[in-house]
Amino acid sequence: MSKISTKLALYFTIVVLIMELLLMFYLHEKIVNNRIEEELQSIQLRGNSHRDVLEDNYSADTLHHIALMESKTETEVLITDQDHRKIISSTDLSSKLGNLIDRTSSPLDREGEILESDYRDQRYLATVTPFQTDSQSGYVYMFKSTAPLRELIKELNAHFLIAGFSSLCLLVIIHFTLSKILTRPLIRMKRATEKISEGDYEVALPRLGNDEIGELGESINKLSKDLKTMKRDRAEFLASISHELRTPLTYVQGYTNVALRKNIDEQDRQEYLRIIQEETGTIVTLVENLFELAKLDENTFTILKEHVGLSPLLRKIHTKMAPAFNSEGISLDVECREELTLYADPIRLEQILLNLLDNARKYSKAGSTTSLHVTSEAQSVIFTVKDEGIGIPQSELPNIFERLYRVEKSRSRELGGTGLGLSIVKMLVEAHGGDISLTSTEGMGTTVVLNMPNKEDGE
Repeated sequence: MSKISTKLALYFTIVVLIMELLLMFYLHEKIVNNRIEEELQSIQLRGNSHRDVLEDNYSADTLHHIALMESKTETEVLITDQDHRKIISSTDLSSKLGNLIDRTSSPLDREGEILESDYRDQRYLATVTPFQTDSQSGYVYMFKSTAPLRELIKELNAHFLIAGFSSLCLLVIIHFTLSKILTRPLIRMKRATEKISEGDYEVALPRLGNDEIGELGESINKLSKDLKTMKRDRAEFLASISHELRTPLTYVQGYTNVALRKNIDEQDRQEYLRIIQEETGTIVTLVENLFELAKLDENTFTILKEHVGLSPLLRKIHTKMAPAFNSEGISLDVECREELTLYADPIRLEQILLNLLDNARKYSKAGSTTSLHVTSEAQSVIFTVKDEGIGIPQSELPNIFERLYRVEKSRSRELGGTGLGLSIVKMLVEAHGGDISLTSTEGMGTTVVLNMPNKEDGE
């Protein structure tokens, strides 16, 4: 019983069967009790009717008429005097009465009472009604055999048994059919997840409805697509990493072999060593960025927020970056109000801004200006980094934050880009709860805008 369809069918059948048994038991008892009650009321009414006749006209003819009339029916009558001595009866009941007459209470209500109602163990249902005339007083006993009642109830039991067995069979069929219908989508989803676990991401479940099962099916489809995308991206990422590492390593290996030659000019050797140093720096930067991305992906990095004075931080950044900008003939303009603060991680914030400024420097020309302006809004701080560099084609903008994506890869290599800086910046900004946007015009420059929330966690 490992299949869910079997379990569902079995559980539903058991629950419904219990409910059906309880209902059938209730109905059975209700029908039987009502039937017995009807029989008792019937014979008691007949006894009361005989009482009325006797009280209106008590005579031997009346007694004989009552006895004769009951002898033609399924009921029997016994009329006694006040001392329970027999006056007349429809049949010889002396052997059948047992102790019923002795159980007659005194005084007795005019409407009479029921002497015996046990149809299971007794041969007769019995009632007694008192009568009172000028010349005689006594009791009218009415009896009805319980044998026909037991036969009727026996037939009723058989019908209930047949109905119960038939309904049970029908329930089993219906429940197994419904459980198959209900669990068919679950079985499909199970097979789909098995394929996904085996590495087959070409899973496409059909629409399974508008309920929770349908939503689960759509989630599995989405998971399959996401895993397929991740698999493709991983392959592309590994291929890109291999390519990015292969090129500088080739340079390092090639120029190392050349620099080791004994007959090479010392000036040339120094140039080759400089190239080796540059390419080694590229490899180190790439590896560091990869470690940074790995930590960001696994959420093993920490954001330690505090209230940061932005003006001192930006002066520190300007001091670090100005020599590199000046050496290439680029102006660096930083503008921020003295009192402006931001609730953020100062180390990560500095890392973000250094990345953006370094990007602007790499792709700007001599004589241009790069600016970093900071403004504040209601509950956020806006950082705007704007350069007058080579810009980015519009077709490239949607992919600019993807890992290892670089515009004009040959030129990017010449300028030292790895294609990871903007990915790291985006993830750090989002870790702060902010967002980043980029606009650019080819040949005119690029503008990056950071919107950082300026409130403590939980506010």
